[in-house]
Amino acid sequence: MKKFELTSEFVTNIFGTKLFRIKALVEFGDVEAGELGGYIEKEENLDHDGDARVYGDARVYGNAQVYGDAWVYGDARVYGDAWVSGDADYAYAHGFGSINRTTTFFRLKDGGVGVLCGCFYGTLQEFRDKVQETHGESETAELYLDLATLMEKRFGRAGNEQKTEEES
Repeated sequence: MKKFELTSEFVTNIFGTKLFRIKALVEFGDVEAGELGGYIEKEENLDHDGDARVYGDARVYGNAQVYGDAWVYGDARVYGDAWVSGDADYAYAHGFGSINRTTTFFRLKDGGVGVLCGCFYGTLQEFRDKVQETHGESETAELYLDLATLMEKRFGRAGNEQKTEEES
């Protein structure tokens, strides 16, 4: 059973991809039939089963998938190979950098951690490298690197490496 549909309302992301606002077809969780949600590129981005949802101005696109009981909301941007199945699979921080950006961290399909910050998209280690390249030894760099360390702890491991059987 379909729980949502794509409406004709859309926004275009920084890559030129159209993202369509979704509309609930049935009541599920705390969502009422007819309620408008966030934006997705295609139906495959949001599972019709479970209570997964995309709220407000949140955007999900590319190969990213939101399923289970996961909620994506606020100004979150989830894309690439992100695989969000619950609140433990993503986090975001607002108010960092020289223009108070929102930086989103999310679990990748391979178990690693992805980062979206402005027009940057990559792994946690690639984020650290880009911060050092862009901001050097500045206070902005220090704050971003501290944030990366916090997210490394939050997600339980660094970068983009695979979990071993013992860690699972």
